[in-house]
Amino acid sequence: MTFRILLLLCFIFCWPQNSSSQENLAQQNDTLQTIIEKSNKAYDRYDYKNVIKHGASLIERGKRLNDDHATFLGYDMLGGVYSEIGDTVRGRMYSEKALEIARNAQADSLISWGTLNLAIFYSERPQTYQKAVGLFEESIAINKEYQQHSQLLLTYINLSWTHLDHGNPEMAYTVLKKALSLSSTLEGNTLNKHYVEMLLGRYYLATKKYSPAISRLKSVAKEADRDSIVDLALEAYEHLTLGYQGIQDYKNAYNSLTKYNRYKQKSFTEEKIEEAEKAKAKFNLQETQKDLNAALREKQYSERLIAKSKTLNTIFILATVILLIALLGFYLLFKSRKKYIGRLKTRNKELKTAKEKAEKLSKVKTRFLSTVSHELRTPLYGVIGISTLLREDEDLKAYEDDLKSLKFSADYLLALVNDVLLLSKMDAEAITLSQQPYKLGTLIQNIVRSFEFILQKNNNTLHLQIHEDLPNALIGDSMRLSQILINLIGNAAKFNQNGNIWLTLDLVKMTKKNLYRTRFTIKDDGPGIPLDKQKVIFEEFSQIEQTNHDYKGSGLGLTIVKKLLKLYKSDIHLKSEPGEGSEFSFVLNLKEDTVNPGKSPKKSTVPNLDDSFRERNLHVLVVDDNRINQKITQKILERHHIASSLANDGQQAVNMHKSQKFDMILMDINMPKINGMQAAKMIRDIDEKTPIIALTAVELDEIRDKILDSGISDIIHKPYEIHEFLKMVRDNLPSETVDIHK
Repeated sequence: MTFRILLLLCFIFCWPQNSSSQENLAQQNDTLQTIIEKSNKAYDRYDYKNVIKHGASLIERGKRLNDDHATFLGYDMLGGVYSEIGDTVRGRMYSEKALEIARNAQADSLISWGTLNLAIFYSERPQTYQKAVGLFEESIAINKEYQQHSQLLLTYINLSWTHLDHGNPEMAYTVLKKALSLSSTLEGNTLNKHYVEMLLGRYYLATKKYSPAISRLKSVAKEADRDSIVDLALEAYEHLTLGYQGIQDYKNAYNSLTKYNRYKQKSFTEEKIEEAEKAKAKFNLQETQKDLNAALREKQYSERLIAKSKTLNTIFILATVILLIALLGFYLLFKSRKKYIGRLKTRNKELKTAKEKAEKLSKVKTRFLSTVSHELRTPLYGVIGISTLLREDEDLKAYEDDLKSLKFSADYLLALVNDVLLLSKMDAEAITLSQQPYKLGTLIQNIVRSFEFILQKNNNTLHLQIHEDLPNALIGDSMRLSQILINLIGNAAKFNQNGNIWLTLDLVKMTKKNLYRTRFTIKDDGPGIPLDKQKVIFEEFSQIEQTNHDYKGSGLGLTIVKKLLKLYKSDIHLKSEPGEGSEFSFVLNLKEDTVNPGKSPKKSTVPNLDDSFRERNLHVLVVDDNRINQKITQKILERHHIASSLANDGQQAVNMHKSQKFDMILMDINMPKINGMQAAKMIRDIDEKTPIIALTAVELDEIRDKILDSGISDIIHKPYEIHEFLKMVRDNLPSETVDIHK
């Protein structure tokens, strides 16, 4: 931030003004220059208190005289010093205020500088990276218009630096070429030219062009050594070390690292603190000397007065007047300081209130979406369940296509509801990755099966290839992995017609921690994505024009994919050209489940359990306060030869269990009187063996542990696929069931 302060002072004395600003500055230049010089001296002494005081003085003066230039400088000075002392919130707030004043004044020169300073703040965080780039480009446009080449070069340097810090070397190189061309035409600016060379070295290093990278960085390091430029030397030797490591020249890498550490130690030595203390002591000594000289002069003056036979009364009156003036001055100073402190307290209260309001709105939003998603899933369970049952009815074969379309539409709506809720939770940072055992083959086959309808409708063929050395039994978050693959395969299936889709899992290597580093690739031979749209599509609600208007999409899928991969500390990569299809890929570390190993099934099959259910003469209690959901579950059970009884709430379920034994209880969670978890605890007090399966539409991330802790054996999330439901019923039944109904 020292670099920023120095740039600000340069701007104050050198930046061109419009005609009205020149006239205003000419009238008040002495006062402005005096304040700036005082601020500069205070900064050199690390006397930040007085820097803040001078910034506030500029603001007060600017408002009093309606001088936008002085007000802008005051706020910008406060922004810089607060950032220097680590208060980034106030630093950004004052810099934003400075830019707001510049824009309201429509002063291009101030806007150019304000956008540059604020861009430096925003460039530090990935979340505000694009906003910083926009501000840099705005400053560049103004500097070009007014041909301010020195400031233009400075902005180029900051923008290319920002691109490199955020992993965009090609964009940085585009800017650096302009900076290199501009610096060659400017006389002086030696330090800026060194920084351009250093950044070029960083670009070559980022693109693994080690030879030119090392050449540039060595040259910069040599200049930094010669001129004792600590900051430049730190940058040069740090990246020179990485360059030597890239070519495995470890001797030179070690030497560069040694020089880097030497400069690092120098930059953090207590020399700065010692010098600051010396400067402070010197300043205090000078002030004391001034006070002493003033006292001596006053004494001499008094002696001269006495010598001139002034009466004691006149001296007393004069002293009284001086005292009154001093008291009045102290009073005015105290009042002004109290007013300023009051303003700061008011601003702090406003910021605190705004923060609390934002947090409250965020919680309300999350709670609202969670509630709405539950309320939407419940009727969707009815639609999906009824459409599935009707499809299995032999008497309705003539309507099979219509029923497929109905179920597909319901599934699509369910996916949209899930996407909106998931995105909201990720924005609130409420998503974490679970570590549960799962089978890779089963997961992939379930995903493939879910796309049968859309693949058939668009006449696409899905090709699956899994590396033979990948284990089938894994530990991780299978649901998040499914959401990533479903979104990527779904895009390929929806926007591709009469083509092919490839899902490939390649083993890249085994890590030192025995993790399977695996590349997932989803490729299609569809219409492809234009180059100018390949970054936009990862933004929320972003869409591109497609010929298949039946599936325009919500624009959330790729946003969700990118944010989910961030949880894995991975990233999505895209290769695409118009007319040549698209290829999305990402890399994950998969962990093998060595406790429950298993092989991947060769093909997907729907379990045929009717005979075993018929032989066991099962009787299940269905607990649900929604009559439609009751009937759907009962119909599914009846079709597979499982008898059932119905309960409308948890209390009725407990009473029925006391009077009659059941092989299994299917329990809803949200119900009147007592909910499903309370009912399960009451049943477990008298029966520890009967399986209880939660059949619920609530958001499981928020309540899964509470459900399982209540004594419930397993959870089925509504809406569900019938074959998955039947498989869970089978898996939770005892291996041998005694016929309790005889």
